[in-house]
Amino acid sequence: MKHSRRIVLGIIGVAAASTLALSGCSSSTPKAASSAGALTPVTLQLQWVAQAQFAGYYAAVAQGYYKDEGLDVTIKEAGADTVPIKSVASGEADYAISWVPKVLGSIEQGVNVTDVAQIFERSGTTQISFKDKDITKPADLKGKTVGSWGYGNEWELFAGMQDAGINTTSGISLVQQAFDMKGFLAGDIDAAQAMTYNEYAQVLETINPATGKLYTADDLNVINWNDDGTAMLQDAIWADAGKLADDKAYQSETVKFIKASIKGWIYVRDNPEKSADIVTAAGSTLGTSHQLWMTNEVNKLIWPSKDGGIGTIDTKSWDTTVKIAKGTKNDTGSTIITATPPKTAYSNTYVKKALAELKAEGVDTTGSSFTPLTVTLKEGGK
Repeated sequence: MKHSRRIVLGIIGVAAASTLALSGCSSSTPKAASSAGALTPVTLQLQWVAQAQFAGYYAAVAQGYYKDEGLDVTIKEAGADTVPIKSVASGEADYAISWVPKVLGSIEQGVNVTDVAQIFERSGTTQISFKDKDITKPADLKGKTVGSWGYGNEWELFAGMQDAGINTTSGISLVQQAFDMKGFLAGDIDAAQAMTYNEYAQVLETINPATGKLYTADDLNVINWNDDGTAMLQDAIWADAGKLADDKAYQSETVKFIKASIKGWIYVRDNPEKSADIVTAAGSTLGTSHQLWMTNEVNKLIWPSKDGGIGTIDTKSWDTTVKIAKGTKNDTGSTIITATPPKTAYSNTYVKKALAELKAEGVDTTGSSFTPLTVTLKEGGK
């Protein structure tokens, strides 16, 4: 993807930007309480097509959580060239889902938005290799053929290599990785980028020609940026900072939207199989086992949540993301940002209010006892 195309599922051609009217009211309802049920219309812009990466929002629609808060939510899928945050800046969407580092670049360019809920607490980006390459840590990438998607997805990789003392201009052979794992499986890439919830599974869904069976985790080494200290914050809920400053109705709506979205993610945590089915029903073209794998792996990026509860923006994680965004150069010699973002770049004000309401209702917002599933992948993710 250019800005939002990091998730590749063999469905690029299907990714024309489309709007899914997923509630009971029309998506063309003006910005006022609709006459049918007095619901306030709200538009959420995703950063890719329907898939379990966004399961919590689809679950919140399907389970009526948005409706319970008086909201009529329409979910807009993204196309290959969609920049989600621009939809909020232009008024085409009320909220958007996007990675923090990408939005930091937009903020420096003048987009006035705020991270109001950090849904993913952990990064899903990894660098994977076959065991025979003996790549177990970032320093081992030196002298290797390293795959990178680019388009704003490369920063954790470059930060990890540079922290390991690798000259990323001359110390590696950088390959523009396609948004699939074909180059890796063909042996053209020693270490490839892979999201835990997607590309990693694509490898495990593939027949190993040496055995005639599917590849297994034992065939791979994985560099996890959460473990190596260069993980950056990813999927967050972004709102219009200008409206948050002086529009009380929007402030209230934001708390309601976050609350219902969190309830959706709690539903996903507690009902992963049903949640995978909800996303499939919403239009995802992923196979059954791949969809459940993605649901389970996304849950791992959220649960268990830290002490503040799901959606709370952790200052340390934010500061790490900003530090990497300012100090890491990619293959073009560029950094994401050149200055510290404004204070309005994130706020825990609204998520704390939403969490307080949920806790008062007896809802578990930390998932301290969360246990992931063991998902069995089938060939091709079927």
